[in-house]
Amino acid sequence: MLTFTDRGAVPVHVLVRFLDRESVLLNLETERYFGLDETATRMWQLVTGSQDIEAAYQELLAEYDVEPELLRTNLTDLLGQLVENGLLQVLAADVGKTAAL
Repeated sequence: MLTFTDRGAVPVHVLVRFLDRESVLLNLETERYFGLDETATRMWQLVTGSQDIEAAYQELLAEYDVEPELLRTNLTDLLGQLVENGLLQVLAADVGKTAAL
């Protein structure tokens, strides 16, 4: 189950190409590609570049004039589709981080 405290990562088997403000994601394992429009591309960039999905969501709220619940729903739907198609890996926020000693 996806939560906004998780973080998004690009799987090693996914190639990403940006075309103007849109993007194409290619899953090398399934040989399927997916096109993302400008808004979905921005969501992808923020989710895969932020410390967690909540930080990406907050940035999107600041950038777009949208109702918070509508954005949360749209972001959750997009991420669910990306995960389902092997184009996004969702990790617990603390996975891959070094513990302090």
